[in-house]
Amino acid sequence: RLQESRERLSVCSKLCYAVGGAPYQITGCALGFFLQIYLLDVAQVDAFYASIILFAGRVWDAITDPMVGFFISKTSWTRFGRLMPWIMFSTPFAIICYFLIWFVPDISTGQVIWYLVFYCAFQTLVTCFHVPYSALTMFISREQSERDSATAYRMTVEVLGTVLGTAIQGQIVGKVDTPCIERPFFLGLTNSSVAMEELNMTHDTESLTDTRNAYMIAAGVIGGLYVLCALILLLGVREKRESSELQSDEPVSFLQGLKLVMNHGPYIKLIAGFLFASLAFMLLEGNFALFCTYTLGFRNEFQNILLAIMLSATLTIPCWQWFLTRFGKKTAVYVGISSAIPFLIVVVVVDSNLFVTYVVAVAAGVSVAAAFLLPWSMLPDVVDDFKLQHPGSHGHEAIFFSFYVFFTKFTAGVSLGISTLSLDFAGYQTRGCSQPGQVNLTLKMLVSAVPVGLILLSLLLFKLYPIDEEKRRKNKKALQDLREESNSSSESDNTELASIV
Repeated sequence: RLQESRERLSVCSKLCYAVGGAPYQITGCALGFFLQIYLLDVAQVDAFYASIILFAGRVWDAITDPMVGFFISKTSWTRFGRLMPWIMFSTPFAIICYFLIWFVPDISTGQVIWYLVFYCAFQTLVTCFHVPYSALTMFISREQSERDSATAYRMTVEVLGTVLGTAIQGQIVGKVDTPCIERPFFLGLTNSSVAMEELNMTHDTESLTDTRNAYMIAAGVIGGLYVLCALILLLGVREKRESSELQSDEPVSFLQGLKLVMNHGPYIKLIAGFLFASLAFMLLEGNFALFCTYTLGFRNEFQNILLAIMLSATLTIPCWQWFLTRFGKKTAVYVGISSAIPFLIVVVVVDSNLFVTYVVAVAAGVSVAAAFLLPWSMLPDVVDDFKLQHPGSHGHEAIFFSFYVFFTKFTAGVSLGISTLSLDFAGYQTRGCSQPGQVNLTLKMLVSAVPVGLILLSLLLFKLYPIDEEKRRKNKKALQDLREESNSSSESDNTELASIV
């Protein structure tokens, strides 16, 4: 009981830890919902090149996760910890790169290179923040219940971060009326590219100035929140080296640890299930703004619809935390993720209706909350199961978390690049007030049919995941016995050494 009381985290510590998850979600949500429409309609990057930027940025982001995980595993402990210095030094450079993503350079050529360089640079720097932060879960306490509780705090704040990202970006940008181009104006001309060029020459500079300024203001506000949250995390959380290590552990090389991790069956089955579920929601996230603007015709309402999704997700995170403690995590996965399916079907089957769209947004937010909470609540269980099977191996927490993020980001990059490229093939028209029928059909597939198929596939994969509630309780007890045995052995050695002295 004394040991458990020492491992308990105060509410203040949990809140400070949770706040550290907000920067990644605030910036990620703003980029996920708005970068595609920003590149296409504000920066006026060709859809083909926009797909390259989005694809390359996400894939590079995925590649940097295991790279950062590797370097973290080689980092020596300092008086600030092993993970905290990464968070500390990456923050200021990440803010600079994030602001420059939302800046339209006054250059005729090289615009694609500009966005590609700063998008990839920001993804690298935010990875240097988020991978060590994710691994920090295992270094704040040895008690599984405390880690689960801290994770629930974290998920609530992270979903709140998505609300902030959506609200700040959406409301600031939404206040500005971005002008569109009526298709009949240039469809009747013999050379539509010449018409577009002439139209841009006369209307582009003046009409888009306010919109571009709004994006930069939003970037400045979000950057300030990023710094504030990082400071709260650094000042309010203490990284505990002993929380994750058994005293008898011996270090294992990164490659050997990577091989052990990738051969751990429960881990592979868990990330495979969440891989397809995350992919479904990322497709929905990346294309929903275009879907609301063009397919549903809610050009002036899409930011409020996005906000409804995120608010619903934030409010239901505590409900899912209660549900998983009451009915188990696997049951929460089945109920939570599958609940989005009927509403994703309704939004494309029913004629465009604002009330129905808001109902679907609220319902989708409930499922988004489950998809946010459950992976980070279940990954520590897999790490504990791994430790029981490999008690002499430690220091691989960053590998577990970084490779999970790697797989989800890599597939998200591929899907987002392909979806943007699909819009280009369908005939997407930059700044058009409406889009051709093929574009609208493509958007319906990207936000409904494909996500539903991916969710169903993920639910089938979760049937293979072996760690249920009974297995989790057995692992907790066995790990506690192993730690007590290790501590008692260490105390016996110390006593024997003292008697000899």
